[in-house]
Amino acid sequence: MKKLALYSIFTLFVGFGVKAQDCETLVKDCEVLLKGKEKNFVSDGQVYTAFLDREKAEFKTTFFGGTTYRIAATAGTDDEYVIFTVKDLQGNIIFSNRKYKNSSYWDFKVPITIPVIIETELDMDKKITGCAVMMIGFKR
Repeated sequence: MKKLALYSIFTLFVGFGVKAQDCETLVKDCEVLLKGKEKNFVSDGQVYTAFLDREKAEFKTTFFGGTTYRIAATAGTDDEYVIFTVKDLQGNIIFSNRKYKNSSYWDFKVPITIPVIIETELDMDKKITGCAVMMIGFKR
């Protein structure tokens, strides 16, 4: 019985370690997407990470008028696993990469300062569980 309990605890910690390590790798991949080939986007300093299992994660931020932003997201080697949707505080959809084959990043310029909610979820047709990483950057 003791062996079973110890094995269960060990498996639990190893499992969390694998998830954390997987997320750390994805953060580096997401940084590459955020900077892009032209390397003219700078991170806002936040890394939005969630382990998703058939669910959505929400992140709140503010976009400042006149600024060009890039949202980048990844959940694995196929960068089209993550769907991100930008909504205003009333829930109106401003943008979703779902309409663009789940593009792993998107650039846009906002005309006015606006607080937003960004929802991330995995594309259930491609992946049902795993770590999703999103970063937001602005153009230099």
